[in-house]
Amino acid sequence: MSNIKPSLAKGTRDFSPQEMVKRNFIFDTVKTVFRKYGYAEIQTPSMENLSTLTGKYGDEGDKLIFKILNSGDYLSKVKPDLLAQANSNSIISSISEKALRYDLTVPFARYVVMHQNDISLPFKRFQVQPVWRADRPQKGRYREFYQCDVDVVGSDSLLNEAEFILIYQEALSNLGLKDFTIKINNRKILSGIAEVIGKPELIIDMTVAIDKLDKIGLDGVTKELIERGFTPEDIEKLKPVILLEGSNEQKLASLKTVLATSATGLTGISEIEAVFEYVKALIKAEASLKPDVELDITLARGLNYYTGCIFEVKTNEAAMGSIGGGGRYDDLTGMFGLKGLTGVGVSFGADRIYDVLQELNLFPDSVAAGTKVLISNFDKEAELYALPILQALRSANVSAELYPSSAKLKKQMSYADDKHIPFVILIGSDEMQTGQLTLKNMHSGEQQKLSVDEIVILLKTD
Repeated sequence: MSNIKPSLAKGTRDFSPQEMVKRNFIFDTVKTVFRKYGYAEIQTPSMENLSTLTGKYGDEGDKLIFKILNSGDYLSKVKPDLLAQANSNSIISSISEKALRYDLTVPFARYVVMHQNDISLPFKRFQVQPVWRADRPQKGRYREFYQCDVDVVGSDSLLNEAEFILIYQEALSNLGLKDFTIKINNRKILSGIAEVIGKPELIIDMTVAIDKLDKIGLDGVTKELIERGFTPEDIEKLKPVILLEGSNEQKLASLKTVLATSATGLTGISEIEAVFEYVKALIKAEASLKPDVELDITLARGLNYYTGCIFEVKTNEAAMGSIGGGGRYDDLTGMFGLKGLTGVGVSFGADRIYDVLQELNLFPDSVAAGTKVLISNFDKEAELYALPILQALRSANVSAELYPSSAKLKKQMSYADDKHIPFVILIGSDEMQTGQLTLKNMHSGEQQKLSVDEIVILLKTD
């Protein structure tokens, strides 16, 4: 039997112990903030019925769903005439009943419908789990990655939107980020703009084009709008909107003039104003929380999906795309037969946040803390002497290891260095006779003689 060279499935990653403590720092930080705002954690299975996922993400999304082959002889149930066509699409329903989840939103909608009699509305949940997409892997894009979603369904109050702004502010600040912008827009404002220029049917084309303003500039956007069916006259009407400037208040005042004839557009403006008022009231007693919120009319993420406010968060400290986003959606559960349930949610891009924190060296030193102290092991007698000391340290919640077999000092010190263990307790014959153990600080090289109790106190306070 030949040796198979180990390899990873394309688009997946291993995470080392050092990476895992950093990833868990991100997850634990955002989860703590979610709980503080009244959100409770749920989990859904890695696999869903294929019928649950199909048709929810558009034709392109459906192609990226990882299907799972039925167990057993899955081809035996396929009709011979279908097999003869050699077309995988025509036999997929016969050979695959399940698939890996593509996102956390559709499984959440399924969960709400299936558990509607067990949950209280409004239902506030968060979910931090991996999802899978059969995308072409490239830098920053993986086939398996984590999503951190937080949503509330069954409430149309704009207080929820305001609280999401504060959740972003608090969680990202707690992670160490100092300069980031929370962008906000509203689908109804964009619908109003399309109405005013007389092209309501082209709203998606309009938003897809203006969403690219920061990438291709006004000339690029103009060219794309003309290609998508807009006239030069339409573009003249659009220009003051696309190039909106000034404070949030000034932008809203300009939009009120432009959208004076659109009831939908004016509703969107009043929703944004209400969110700003809620934020202002919420932070009144705590000025330090003041978030950097910017009304950005070019923000148009997932517009065929969102129905109200839309969010996106960008860091200004590193070159990175958005590190979070979301918005208000109506009838999320309608796809599963439960009509009229509005919801709003946002997500954190954990992988991008990780890259930003790494680049800016923002992970706290304490995050990397693993084993605090290693106890040396020179022979059987020293090992037996060390065992109760090992347990005394652990009972005091000090992370401790005993080197598992007798070995030369150099080997044990190398082990401590490799694992970044800051302290080593050396136990030789002198230490066993006197009860005064040698504690070595691996950073400074300093050594001191201390009793077990003194070592416990020192390591607990260090």
